Amino acid sequence: MRLTNQQIASGLEGLDGWTHAGTEIRKEFRFRDFAGAIDFVNSVAQLAEKADHHPDIRIKYNTVLLSLSTHSEGGITHKDISLAKEIDRI
Repeated sequence: MRLTNQQIASGLEGLDGWTHAGTEIRKEFRFRDFAGAIDFVNSVAQLAEKADHHPDIRIKYNTVLLSLSTHSEGGITHKDISLAKEIDRI
């Protein structure tokens, strides 16, 4: 079930650096180098597989942009907030 804007804002309060943009939440991560970015993406991939919920990932050298949305629901759900929390623990 899609979250309301108020529910999304509330969920983001407990997250560091995640923003709401349209039908997704997103965060940019920066690393020392490309290898660090790839290590991070591999860790995210393991979490995503375990949760059966997969972010859109953009890698630009040492920067990784993650975007979360529940496409089957047409927007942001508790799955997205939950996975964002797990990603922040990496």
